[in-house]
Amino acid sequence: MKILTVVGARPQFIKAAVVSHVLRGRHQEVLVHTGQHFDYNMSQQFFDELDIPAPDYNLGVSGGSHGEMTGRMLIEIEKVLTKEQPDWLLLYGDTNSTIAAALAAAKLHIPICHVEAGTRTHSRTNPEEINRICTDHVSALLLASTASGMEEMKLEGLADRADLVGDPMYDAFLEYSGHKQLGDLTLQLLDGSTATVPDRFVYLTCHREENTNRDEDLREIFKAMEQLDYPVIYPVHPRNHDRALRLQEEMKLNNILLAQPVGYLESACLVKNAQLVVTDSGGLQREAFFAKKKCVTLLNFVVWPETMVGNRNVLAKPVAEDILEKIAIPQEIDESYQPFGDGHAALKIVEAMENVQGEK
Repeated sequence: MKILTVVGARPQFIKAAVVSHVLRGRHQEVLVHTGQHFDYNMSQQFFDELDIPAPDYNLGVSGGSHGEMTGRMLIEIEKVLTKEQPDWLLLYGDTNSTIAAALAAAKLHIPICHVEAGTRTHSRTNPEEINRICTDHVSALLLASTASGMEEMKLEGLADRADLVGDPMYDAFLEYSGHKQLGDLTLQLLDGSTATVPDRFVYLTCHREENTNRDEDLREIFKAMEQLDYPVIYPVHPRNHDRALRLQEEMKLNNILLAQPVGYLESACLVKNAQLVVTDSGGLQREAFFAKKKCVTLLNFVVWPETMVGNRNVLAKPVAEDILEKIAIPQEIDESYQPFGDGHAALKIVEAMENVQGEK
């Protein structure tokens, strides 16, 4: 089989790493990078660290509105699909890269395999939700990471092309999370200096527009972080760089280390060693769960219901008082509860495409 994989953002690089390693031992893969995340810390570092093959195509599409970015990607991906004529288009998650590729392939009658299918927040104001729904409904093979994804697809009449394979993010965490130790890490701070990682710390990631587009919300998040007992490590997304630096100066922050973005190996190490994780990332919620770390999620909707047990992951508003209240709730861990699979999702993803191909 020839499988054309489209990726464009950090979480997709991580999933593609484990799946591509299995895929390339059995089939031909053509890897397309849209360019949605493009600088070294957000893109190339992941390819280097995770030994992902260099992209066969790098489309260089980034920036602009959702519609502009998606439209430019669709045009360029259509050209690649027309040239390569793959047996499958393999997609991950819910980014603009995902929906652009799905639309291009659907119009060319190329079957789509969507990994992480069925994930729903039931928040139509969230642009990723639109991407998820549309991609699922034009895909030929829907591979869910969790049982809740399967249930959501049943409700939408998609069960006849859905299968539960587990979460490739869990595969990746098992494979890579021990590759770095805290002593290996040096933080590159936004002010140009460097810092060692404290022995005890809180790990914060915050990049979504709803938390970073207004001073008021980010100021409340910072206000809460300043009141914690441990230093807070905050790798800052490029789009939030200027606002974070300005608020740091205005608020005279001294408990938050504003750092450059970190690679996956560094991030997994920080998750494993943190006292607490505070995030608005769907991926980091799961990694905190894998590492058995209490997580406070800065969103008003649930992304991964499987993590919302025993107060292991709790939602908080971008309000300092609410964040601190949720941090204070202790978690309870049931060691027998493993909702994200057995760590062999990558193999099951490849086998699922093989099985459907064999039935044709």
